[in-house]
Amino acid sequence: MEKEGLRRSLDHLQSNGLAVDYIVTDRRPQIQKFLRDLQITQFYDVWHFEKGLSKKLQKIAKNKDCQILNKWLRAIKNHVYYSATSSTSGPEKVAKWTSILNHMQDVHTHDNPIYPKCAHADRVSKDKNKWFQPGSVALYKVEKTLTNKRVLKDVEKLSHHYQTSTLESFHSLVLRFAPKNVVFPYVGMLCRLYLASMHHNENSSREQATTALGQAVYRVSYSKAKKGEPTAKPVKTDPTYNYVAELMRLVFEEVMEDPESFAEDMRKIAIPETLSAQYDRPSKEEVIASHVTRFSQGVGGSQHIVQPDQETPGVSGTQHTTG
Repeated sequence: MEKEGLRRSLDHLQSNGLAVDYIVTDRRPQIQKFLRDLQITQFYDVWHFEKGLSKKLQKIAKNKDCQILNKWLRAIKNHVYYSATSSTSGPEKVAKWTSILNHMQDVHTHDNPIYPKCAHADRVSKDKNKWFQPGSVALYKVEKTLTNKRVLKDVEKLSHHYQTSTLESFHSLVLRFAPKNVVFPYVGMLCRLYLASMHHNENSSREQATTALGQAVYRVSYSKAKKGEPTAKPVKTDPTYNYVAELMRLVFEEVMEDPESFAEDMRKIAIPETLSAQYDRPSKEEVIASHVTRFSQGVGGSQHIVQPDQETPGVSGTQHTTG
């Protein structure tokens, strides 16, 4: 479904004379091959990459010999974003990414000439126990995870331009207009998606709210995904609904005055058949005749009721299914 949606979107852009320079997606192999065949440059969303990598590291950190990794999970996560956003080429991203293995051993100079030295200021550590020891089991497992062929290949293609967070925000907004626990007809769903798009386009660039003194407003979130770790999130200004007034004007001043042209456009919408229409539909009588519950399964579905007065040892008023 995702591949088909991408194909239709690219066809729509091309039909309107828009050329795609590059595209940012997750790392789904099917999408990779599809874009490679079209010779379209693809970058990977940093959040999706970091999420998958963090799960593997958290699993390693549960091992008795790798408990030290728990102190570095946050730093490694931040280093993913640093390697992607502070670089302009694939080799530079890889050079910065692999430097973390030296950094975790308290070594801050590197052999790669693209990134020969850590960017942070020189400082002496007060906690000697936080560093990985050369040759340790923990370092071996972390190095194997962070520098395997697949990870290095993906790091090289991390997006330093844009991310898919805006698209994720739009998908969250769609659920407000069209919740998944409600079934809508095709045209109704289409209209709700249009409304969600108009609301998103009007409010996607809202500024951060400020107090009367001009201070930026934040709210503190305690995420379950971060195990209750507090996170400060900026509070946006209130959304606007100017598109509603424009829709009302259209309805009362144009649609109600001359509805035929709009009705004609509605009739042009190609409504696909329902998914259930793709299958053979037997008559109601056939369905009823073949109905067998899980409590009455048997050859022919016949049942034998044993009455209390029947001479069946140890049985009183029970039900048996016979052949």
